[in-house]
Amino acid sequence: VQLQASGGGLVQAGGSLRLSCAASVRTLSNYGMGWFRQAPGKEREFVAAMRWSDGNTYYADSVKGRFTISRENAKKTVYLQMNNLKPEDTAVYYCVAQIGVIATTVSRREVWRYWGQGTLVTVSS
Repeated sequence: VQLQASGGGLVQAGGSLRLSCAASVRTLSNYGMGWFRQAPGKEREFVAAMRWSDGNTYYADSVKGRFTISRENAKKTVYLQMNNLKPEDTAVYYCVAQIGVIATTVSRREVWRYWGQGTLVTVSS
């Protein structure tokens, strides 16, 4: 599985950005897709994920109510709409994919097998 992420950039605090990630796979029906991020000097952390089969979504507490993960089936693409961005959201964002995502482990970095290249999001104060 190859993942191609895009959409990062520079935005002022309070602004919005939308990240996209397209998967090169025959079908996503058994997969979950999501996003992690890594800020300078910090560990990589879970942001959001979606289980493709039923559309269930999962979010880190730090982004609930501000970020929304969604999908476009025909394009095999997952999106991360980021609103009300804060300087602490500054990070490299990584798209991830894995077969058989479940709620209890979705936030664990080690369960995600496929990683895309990162896309940098910078939020200025």
